[in-house]
Amino acid sequence: MKLSQFYDHVVKLGSDRDPRHEKSKITSYGDTAILHGNPDIQVRKIMLGIDIEVGELLLADRIRQRQGLDLVVSHHPEGKAYARLHEVMQIQVDVLQKIGLDRIIAQKMLDERKAEVARRILPQNHTRPVDAARILDLPFMCMHTPADNHAFSFINSLMEKKLPKTVQDIIEILKGVPEYKEAAKHNAGPRIIVGNPKRCVGKILVEMTGGTEGPKDIFDKLYKAGVRTLISMHLSEEHFKRVLDANLSVVIAGHISSDNLGINLLLDRIEKEAKQKLQIISCSGFNRITRN
Repeated sequence: MKLSQFYDHVVKLGSDRDPRHEKSKITSYGDTAILHGNPDIQVRKIMLGIDIEVGELLLADRIRQRQGLDLVVSHHPEGKAYARLHEVMQIQVDVLQKIGLDRIIAQKMLDERKAEVARRILPQNHTRPVDAARILDLPFMCMHTPADNHAFSFINSLMEKKLPKTVQDIIEILKGVPEYKEAAKHNAGPRIIVGNPKRCVGKILVEMTGGTEGPKDIFDKLYKAGVRTLISMHLSEEHFKRVLDANLSVVIAGHISSDNLGINLLLDRIEKEAKQKLQIISCSGFNRITRN
């Protein structure tokens, strides 16, 4: 398939797993983009990693010289896509509303957090990898939220199906997922960072999409809305300190392993829809696991 078609599949399938109500209006994601390269090139062989920086691009160029390579894909956004990361955080409002929070309150708190993230990104030298790809003339793209949407949808559905009773039950369920099972081999498996393993899970909020962590002051409001357990990719130290006072249990599924899960699910669907098997060279924390 062409690079433009690959990108279109990413956006279309990511939208299909988007937790927002008005899915038909989602036509693009700010943190997902073709960063360099002719959209009409044919894509068969891809080097894909969780983070692609200058070092990975130099490795990709060497691979291209020795055995051929069509495209490099980063999960985490770079360049103009990284500069727009805060925009995709809007997804979190719908997630919070569905769990029971007032939409106006959720929006106000998220607007403050979005502004904070935008300020944090503003001084970054975010074009470095894109500049390297341009100099090497190496096709380069990133796909962030569409993959995270797949991880969110999968874990949310898994919890609804398995109905864990205790926080420890969540750990055991997650360990049955290949990506988390693989992470556990490297001492990076799911773990409880707040709460008693024997505690009843109550209402669960899955935090797997929406760019990055949400508002830091949201946790007491989640508790009032009936939430008792969070399942997150990761939690900053500042968020961790705030959640301690909210009487919530927190399960960290794993950042890189959750990214792996979302990417693998998305790739499976792309291959199925395009009716084309892609040759994937895994790097930078990514491990291709197929479910087809």
